[in-house]
Amino acid sequence: MSGAPEEGTETLDELRAYDLKILQQRDGYRFSLDPLLLCAFSCLTEGGRGIDLGTGSGIIPLVLARRCPGSTFVGVEFQERMAQLAEHNVHLNGLAERIAILREDVLGLRRRFPVSSFDLVLSNPPYRRRGTGKISPRAGRDDARHESTATLADFLESAKYLVKPTGRICFIYHPARLPELMAHAARLKLACLRLRLVHGTRTAPARMAMVEFAKGRRGDLEVLPPLVVRNDDYTYSAEVAELLGEYGPEGGYSTSEQ
Repeated sequence: MSGAPEEGTETLDELRAYDLKILQQRDGYRFSLDPLLLCAFSCLTEGGRGIDLGTGSGIIPLVLARRCPGSTFVGVEFQERMAQLAEHNVHLNGLAERIAILREDVLGLRRRFPVSSFDLVLSNPPYRRRGTGKISPRAGRDDARHESTATLADFLESAKYLVKPTGRICFIYHPARLPELMAHAARLKLACLRLRLVHGTRTAPARMAMVEFAKGRRGDLEVLPPLVVRNDDYTYSAEVAELLGEYGPEGGYSTSEQ
């Protein structure tokens, strides 16, 4: 199988809440809390089909495969090394029959799938425009954080094409670009159904926004209570601690070197 670990360049991380082992680059892009929050924000009925645009190491389809028994997923990733890691993680966790990793750019998905192929489309797209922000010395991080071949509008247009009229589109994105996201959605005639802001602490400004869209329908926007990541003493809030599986001595993350 391609994508076998290279000694000394990767770590093997355990996400015990979902009984997952995740191989990641030691010095490259590593998944954060954001995709886990997006998984909890989204929903997929048993037997449904989901697709993750920009899957990285495969964390979103891996978690949702555990959360949604009987469902199947496609993880789309254009960076070759990240796609190899995602494929390795799928096999590592025994989910090859339910998760497929597709090496493709978001711009090429129309030739890969018929219109309205999926019940759920998810994405944690790059939130910085190309040429803005600091450049990371770690390989792969800038491609994950900065728009490259595909822009925010491209991600949203692909999501609209891929999702069924009865399905949902769920994005997690930087709140500074929320007006732009909403403007693109309005242009595409996507209904915004739910919005939830993520705050590091209860007094901090929002650092991320989770949004659910649907096509071919109308609906009032439901603004959900804010999600607070950490308490005043900087421990995880009860909601996030439960999400991470940190209740009890065996919960939470554990990391071992490869």
